[in-house]
Amino acid sequence: MKSPFFPLISVLGTIAVCTFFLWFGTTIAAAAAERNDVPITVEQARMAPFMGFTSWAAFAPGMKDGVMVMGDMVLFEDEVNPVMSVALDKGLEVTALHNHFFFDEPKVYFMHIGGEGPADKLAEGVRAIFDKVKEIRTANAQPTKSFGLGQLPEKSSIDGEAISQVFGQKGDANNGMYKVTIGREVKMPCGCEVGNTMGVNTWAAFAGTQDDALVVGDFAVLENELQTVLKTLRGANINIVAIHQHMTGENPRMIFLHYYGRGKALALAQGVKSAINTQALAANN
Repeated sequence: MKSPFFPLISVLGTIAVCTFFLWFGTTIAAAAAERNDVPITVEQARMAPFMGFTSWAAFAPGMKDGVMVMGDMVLFEDEVNPVMSVALDKGLEVTALHNHFFFDEPKVYFMHIGGEGPADKLAEGVRAIFDKVKEIRTANAQPTKSFGLGQLPEKSSIDGEAISQVFGQKGDANNGMYKVTIGREVKMPCGCEVGNTMGVNTWAAFAGTQDDALVVGDFAVLENELQTVLKTLRGANINIVAIHQHMTGENPRMIFLHYYGRGKALALAQGVKSAINTQALAANN
């Protein structure tokens, strides 16, 4: 009988080292690709891939549909969002994005992935990640230092009224900048109810001009909201810069994602608001 992991070899075997092993009687398949294409230092010490700079994905039999995958992708700043987009487009979940080191050069981020489904589909998703990384590094051997969009105008002049109409609520103005905050509530282990004033919120802050603006902010999302919010923000060309938790023991569990976008102010506001709208849909399902 053909192994359920056979597609992994055919899809990933040419770009990653595939291994198989037993874990408490369960067969696990893993694919790994070392990040040795760009020299990495931490506090000026050269780091080998063995020291935590190897992208990997592990596959195990699923409980519902085919196999499940979990993995960690080692990415440079200019790779994170293009790679996240192809992962999401291929049906993988993105579950965390953060750093593992200080004073690393170039800056390295770690994007954790997951999913469950047919082995060939999951393998194709992982393959798409590796292919996108190769495409980016082929075009530019060294990671770029910025998004390449240049400086903002020195004085901000955001139309707060227009932004508030997009969000359906008033925000706060400050020296031509504008910020909208939407609170959520959770219960902490002490039984305390905490919300907006304690940092459990989604917010969007705008600077620049109506025609050349940036938006930065934070989304507070439930676990079942995360993937759709990520897809919607990336579909609006808004960059994700971190995915993590801010608390422990809260109920319901809240994940926080941080984002950055550049473009016309109203288009950015509409992109953020469209992601907020998906949360209401998730709450009703």
